[in-house]
Amino acid sequence: MNPVPDELEPADEPWWTRAVVYQIYPRSFQDTNGDGIGDLPGILQRVDHLVELGVDVLWLSPIYRSPQDDNGYDISDYEDIDPAFGTLEDLDRLLEALHERGLKLVMDLVVNHTSDEHPWFVESQSSTDNPKRDWYWWRPAREGMEPGTPGAEPTNWGSFFSGPAWDHDEATGEYYLHLFSRKQPDLNWENPEVRRAVYRMMRWWLDRGVDGFRMDVINLISKTVGPDGSLPDVPAEDGRYGQPGVAAANGPRLHEFLQEMHREVFDGRRGVGETPGTTVEHGRLLTDPARHELDMVFTFEHVSLDHGPGGRFDVHPLDLRDLKATLGRWQAGLAEAGWNALYWDNHDQPRIVSRYGDDVAYRRESATMLAIVLHLHRGTPYIYQGEELGMTNAHFTSLEEYRDIESLRWADAERDRLSEEQLLGCLAAGSRDNARTPVQWDDTAQAGFTTGRPWIAVNPNHDTINAAAERADPDSVFHLYRRLVALRHEDPVVQRGDFHLLLPDDPHVYAFTRTLGDEQLLVLGSFSSDPQVAEVGPGWSDASLVIGNYTSPVATDGDRVALRSWEAVVLRRTVSG
Repeated sequence: MNPVPDELEPADEPWWTRAVVYQIYPRSFQDTNGDGIGDLPGILQRVDHLVELGVDVLWLSPIYRSPQDDNGYDISDYEDIDPAFGTLEDLDRLLEALHERGLKLVMDLVVNHTSDEHPWFVESQSSTDNPKRDWYWWRPAREGMEPGTPGAEPTNWGSFFSGPAWDHDEATGEYYLHLFSRKQPDLNWENPEVRRAVYRMMRWWLDRGVDGFRMDVINLISKTVGPDGSLPDVPAEDGRYGQPGVAAANGPRLHEFLQEMHREVFDGRRGVGETPGTTVEHGRLLTDPARHELDMVFTFEHVSLDHGPGGRFDVHPLDLRDLKATLGRWQAGLAEAGWNALYWDNHDQPRIVSRYGDDVAYRRESATMLAIVLHLHRGTPYIYQGEELGMTNAHFTSLEEYRDIESLRWADAERDRLSEEQLLGCLAAGSRDNARTPVQWDDTAQAGFTTGRPWIAVNPNHDTINAAAERADPDSVFHLYRRLVALRHEDPVVQRGDFHLLLPDDPHVYAFTRTLGDEQLLVLGSFSSDPQVAEVGPGWSDASLVIGNYTSPVATDGDRVALRSWEAVVLRRTVSG
């Protein structure tokens, strides 16, 4: 790698421009007590894996006390650890181990909603005049309609998990709002007491040593409210339930609430937002440092491009031109103010090698190509557990193997329309459980994840795809990820260079440059099993290879670069000002 001049190293760049984050879904990472559920001691046991990979930040999906209706995204106690995962003392030990090794810990935080078993909601539900009644969204039935009957819900909002977004409470006669599961009632952020309670809780965690938060669906906290406190109906294609995001995403007080949170909570600590339905324009506002809201946002456009009208369970082949246009628009939109979170996989997305790659004939090649293309964008890369091993979708063969509440409710709603074979096909492509099978540590029974029966089945391909095998192979997916993490740490062009998209209309090759000063990188990735030729323009024949996913040299010929099946290359050259 060619050295970059010291003058290209400004001292005031935020540390996360050089960082890589690793997400752990604790339930599926490592079990130490044989109950089949991953736990905090298991994460501690595998810390050396993270150190070897080289990542800087560990992001934990929710470990708070919870009934686990939605695998912990339904929190019943914000200041305790669910016994399935361990204790507060276990977390303290993990924090100490991470900090000793120079790693930071970010907690997943869900404050758009709580569990219906949270004491706040239990009080709110107890009577219409309880002091906490207004901590949640309670509304009477539609005027003139019998409470509890179909269509009597206060608005026509649908839940993201199917069905209405309102649940009737027989005891008090009113409905409460839940954009997700009925056991996940939405907090009313219009109430300042709610906001103060949330901020107190967040400060409690920061005082304990946590380094920041990734905030789940944070852009849903501000609902569109009329002057009289009413919530509006939204357009509904099926004539009954409308998309709740129309009235709940990026609401009128969102920026006010986030700026208040920044003042009350974040003092040099980091806030990352998951923001479904957010546009580039909203993303720029949310992440502009001068506005003091969020440091970066997770967007969903690029992982929704293969969805048909039926959503995540209606999967179509990816058009690479759409992917390039989408990611390119976000790169350009946040270039001057703001910052991108770069990701393919997480706990809500099927495995990228099965989705945008070829997980059969070219698993290693397509997994490493996808990694190179993503990590060379401008932003902070996120690696989801098992992604660095090239883990694939689940390959479940029966409905009984699925655990995800969204998947199961969708399948139940579609049973009259689709055969079981069709249901399984849709779930195999779109279910969140594809990302939630246990990490494949070795080729032993249960992949080294547990000595008991895992809460969800281990992928049967763990006998060939596992951490032990990946670590032993110098050309593996794992070692390519190690090199990418090191490149992010070392190379200012990768960290901060300008992004320029090339070949926007090529249906098979992803191409762009990154430029900082007189240093320029060319990034090429083939999304095809067939050989491709990229017309990249003059001046690259003598460029040096920075990283690639084939061991033999890249073929350059004048203005052209030949790419093999699923090949990715990064070339460096010096350009004149």
